[in-house]
Amino acid sequence: MTYNVTLIPGDGVGPEVTEAARRVLEATGVKLNWDIVEVGTSAMQKYGTPLPAPVVESIKKNKVALKGPVTTPVGSGFRSVNVALRKELELYVCLRPCKTYSGVPSRYQNVDLIVVRENLEDLYAGVEFERGTLEAAGLIKYVAEAKRGVIRPDSGISIKPISEFRSKRIVKFAFEYARTYGRRKVTAVHKANIMKFSDGLFLTCAREVAREYSDIEFEDRIVDNMTMQLVQKPHQFDVIVAPNLYGDILSDLCAGLIGGLGVAPGANLSDEMAVFEPTHGSAPKYAGMNKVNPMAMMLSGVLMLRHLGEKDSANRLERAIASVVAEGKNVTYDLRSGSTDKAVGTSQVADAVIRRLERA
Repeated sequence: MTYNVTLIPGDGVGPEVTEAARRVLEATGVKLNWDIVEVGTSAMQKYGTPLPAPVVESIKKNKVALKGPVTTPVGSGFRSVNVALRKELELYVCLRPCKTYSGVPSRYQNVDLIVVRENLEDLYAGVEFERGTLEAAGLIKYVAEAKRGVIRPDSGISIKPISEFRSKRIVKFAFEYARTYGRRKVTAVHKANIMKFSDGLFLTCAREVAREYSDIEFEDRIVDNMTMQLVQKPHQFDVIVAPNLYGDILSDLCAGLIGGLGVAPGANLSDEMAVFEPTHGSAPKYAGMNKVNPMAMMLSGVLMLRHLGEKDSANRLERAIASVVAEGKNVTYDLRSGSTDKAVGTSQVADAVIRRLERA
C-alpha cells in the first residue's frame, strides 16, 4: 500500500531535519508518496501569506502530514503558522511523548511520559486586544462596570476561554490513549484554585470524564506544584493532560527531563487528520549548516508510521534510532556528553540510522 503524505519542510533548520526524516522513513520500506508544500517565511515571500490555501487543501486530502519547524516572529509579524493550522484543521490534540533513550545525556533514566495538550483554546486561542485600541478600551470599561476588576488603560489584553466541550474532549482522548497503550494513570493539570471559572471548569470536566474510566487511575495537580513534582520525581507520572498554555510549558519541561528538545517528537491530531512535527523550533541561526539534531523529526516519523498502522516498521525505525543514539558515534553535538569535536552532521545521522535499518 502507498500512503499519500503532505510534506512540509518548514524553514530555518526545517528542510534539513525534514529531509533526514524523509530518508529514514523511506528506508523502512513503507511506500510513501510525498506532496511537498511550503509554509512560513518562504511562503510569505512567494505568496504573501505564511499559510497558502494549497497547504491546508493538501492536508485535508491526504489526512496526514509530516511537518518541519516553522519560524514564528516574536512580538510582531505574522501569527504562528502552527496555531493557524491547528485552528483550520481542528487539530485539538497536541501529543508529545517524552521518553529517555540510552546514550542521551540526561539527569534521569527510564522516564516515559505522554503530555496531552488541548490545542484550540485557553490563552493561545488568539482572542487579543491591542493596547490603546478602541476595542481594548471598551473591554476595560465593561470589566470596570461589571465590577470584575480594574485593568490599566495602557494594557494589552488576552482572553482565556476554556469550554466544557473541548475540556471533556481532550481529557477523553487522554484516557482513551492510556487505555489503548496500556498506561496506568492520567494526571490533569490546572490552576483551579485561582482561576475558578476557566481552570475550575477544566478540572470539573476532567473529574466527570475520569468516572467513565475506572480501570485507569486519575489524579489532578496544580500547575506550579506539578513543575516541582516533575523535576523531583518524574517517574510518578504517566499520561499528563492539560489546557493549552500549561501543556506547552510542561511538554518542554518534560523534554528537558529526557535530554532536550532534540529527542522530543510531537503530533497534532483531530478525529480525521494528523500532522506530525518535532517539539523544537526552527533555529534559523543554524539553517544550512548541517548541524542540528534530526532525532525529534525522525521520532515524529515513527509516530506517523504508527498512526498509519505500520507498527512493525515504526518499531524497527525506533530501534534503529535508539541504537545509533546508544552507540554515541554518529550523533550531533547536543548528544555528546563530552567533547563535541567528533560530532556529526544532520545528514550523517540519517546515514547511520539507514545503515541500522538495512542490517535489521
